[in-house]
Amino acid sequence: MQEQIYTNYRLLLPTEEVLGTLVISNGIIIDIQPGIVSQGQNGEGNYLLAGLVELHTDNLEKCISPRPGVRWHLEAAAVNHDRDLISSGITTVCDAIAIGDVTPREDSLRLHHYAPMIDVIAEGQAAGRFSTEHLLHLRCELGYEHLYETVEPYSEHPLLALISLMDHTPGQRQFVNIDKYKQYYIGKHGVPEAKMEEFINMRLEYQRKHAQENRQALVKMTQEKGISLASHDDATVDHVREAISEGAVLAEFPTTIDAAKEAHSNGLLVLMGAPNVVLGRSHSGNVSAMELVELDLVDIISSDYVPRSLLQSAFLISQQAQKPLYEAIKLITINSAKAINLDNEIGSLEVGKKADFITVHDDGIVPRILEVYKKGDRVA
Repeated sequence: MQEQIYTNYRLLLPTEEVLGTLVISNGIIIDIQPGIVSQGQNGEGNYLLAGLVELHTDNLEKCISPRPGVRWHLEAAAVNHDRDLISSGITTVCDAIAIGDVTPREDSLRLHHYAPMIDVIAEGQAAGRFSTEHLLHLRCELGYEHLYETVEPYSEHPLLALISLMDHTPGQRQFVNIDKYKQYYIGKHGVPEAKMEEFINMRLEYQRKHAQENRQALVKMTQEKGISLASHDDATVDHVREAISEGAVLAEFPTTIDAAKEAHSNGLLVLMGAPNVVLGRSHSGNVSAMELVELDLVDIISSDYVPRSLLQSAFLISQQAQKPLYEAIKLITINSAKAINLDNEIGSLEVGKKADFITVHDDGIVPRILEVYKKGDRVA
């Protein structure tokens, strides 16, 4: 295959930014050099950086159920989800599939539709229907009675890259503030206000009955199968120490500075949300992601529920935390790849890695993606 040359780009390399030239062949980066050459695609000084790697996005749920009570055609929703991601510069994603709901709704995606969601991702990936590379992240609600028996059959799924342990019981972790808990579940999940106290008591009882048993079984399974494990919404030092003892590699969305410090100092990769960065606050009233970034306690940024926030967050971090841009983008590329053991293949512009990359124009307001390439082919 003929070499493809991209020149006059500001290349965001692992240790520096260079105005230079990238050469690829057969979907692989074969050369990176400073300076501009007379042939190839001229980038006119725009940025060129590795394709973004996303570990935790609920966007598929939003595409399947764009409004309460609405269910989109599953295959169409999956393709729409993929287009949302690739147009946001995300070339590798762990689709977050939640198993075990915190609400009693009969139409719950997380109780009744997780299997079709997993299947449509696997089928679309196998059929070449997607532009982004899709993997699976199973989000496991520990208070769900049938959690382990639901998750265990997927333990050797070829796309499974990550399992996270969640506990959305009111009064702790993400929802220490009960008023925030009520506001969230009334607004997002449609729990009637008159039923809220009954709902809270039910959640407390489910946690008491099922959470510890589920946790122990899932931890044992991830250790035996070699699956990357994440904790979720750690609020205390004890939460983090429990995760460390279980072999977790990732601390998702710690809710306090103390939890983030404990995780980071013990080698866990700390993940925070891009919407938190862009908005400047947590929607649940917890610690600000930018505050943790400025304390050098954040390793990975996730788009969570807004795919297009991912790239913007890295540019904001560079500006507000006064970090070189090549350092800020590690939070959305190579560090994410490391968490799922793909850093030898993707996540940075290096010779021998897959030619997954994006080109970006920044006007100082919002960075705008110009092109997206997957294994050297333009896909957006």
